[in-house]
Amino acid sequence: MNQHSRFNLPICLAVEDDAFSHSDEIVRRYLPEIVGQKAIVISEDNLIRIYTEKINEVSKDFGGAEIYSMQNASFDEAVKIAKKVCVEDIKVIVGIGGGRVLDTAKYASHISKAVYICMPTSLSNDSLASPFSVLETEGSARKTIPCKIPTAIIVDTDMIANAPLGQTLSGIGDTISKHTALFDWKLSAARTDNNVEDFAYALARMSYDSVYHCDEKNIKSRVFIRILSRALVMGGLAMEIAGSSRPCSGSEHLFAHAIEEHYRDIKISHGIAVAMGSIPAAILQGQDPKGLIDFCHTYGIDFNPKSYGISESMFDDMWLLARNIRPGRITVLSDFRHDSKRLSEIYNRMAEV
Repeated sequence: MNQHSRFNLPICLAVEDDAFSHSDEIVRRYLPEIVGQKAIVISEDNLIRIYTEKINEVSKDFGGAEIYSMQNASFDEAVKIAKKVCVEDIKVIVGIGGGRVLDTAKYASHISKAVYICMPTSLSNDSLASPFSVLETEGSARKTIPCKIPTAIIVDTDMIANAPLGQTLSGIGDTISKHTALFDWKLSAARTDNNVEDFAYALARMSYDSVYHCDEKNIKSRVFIRILSRALVMGGLAMEIAGSSRPCSGSEHLFAHAIEEHYRDIKISHGIAVAMGSIPAAILQGQDPKGLIDFCHTYGIDFNPKSYGISESMFDDMWLLARNIRPGRITVLSDFRHDSKRLSEIYNRMAEV
């Protein structure tokens, strides 16, 4: 199937110092047609409290836009926002926050057909530009739902430099996990009639390479923030072009989803969980994990399962559960005959390095 007739690209990716203070100039430069249109700013209580001044400036830049504090990152909340947007003739949704806020605002704009401007307060994963929203459905269950990617992405390097370190490390983890995801995608293509979309593959590989081979080791520097922003956006675009999450999600993501769905008490961010999962995934794929291990050490990404309270038996169970997280998705786990002894060796290796 030819995907090229139906994918969208953002009109702009602006990565600038103090961008939240001049978002009106950026919009005038790239999206003059929306200047003066009715807008709403979506965020959540704690961010509105922490970034009061910045969010008020953005609201002013968008003609005194209402600042809406969302209650949760759920399907129902996104629908509620979309209804408000349609009823009140709002034409522009501005999402300011982390993954929860951005996924909710993104899906609300998808339903309401409003222009969506994404303004992240942290770079914790590649959802900012992806054609999917992860939303709560019933209780604590979450679902990944296809939607339209942002019209514009505005990254304020000052905001990202001051974001909690763990959130940036999570974004780095999500980026380097593409190494094993791309291997699994090729593996799946070899078994089915679904070809690897070459351009999507190249974009995801560039996303990985730009961070993996980055000379800048200071993750709070403007240079690194620009590289990571572009890498996360390239990952999102790779998924948009492929028409699926395959360029960015393989067995390492199944491992992370097993933790998120079955071990809710484990406190670990999505990006760190996929970075942790990429090391066993690489080993199971027959790849040498040394490069990934060295990279994680360089940037201070802790992939030792013990650090997060994951015991050897839990680790074994997580990989068992991972196989059935996405039925029909072919990865290296599709062939893996569950081997507790081998997983025990991998666990101990990860706990020791």
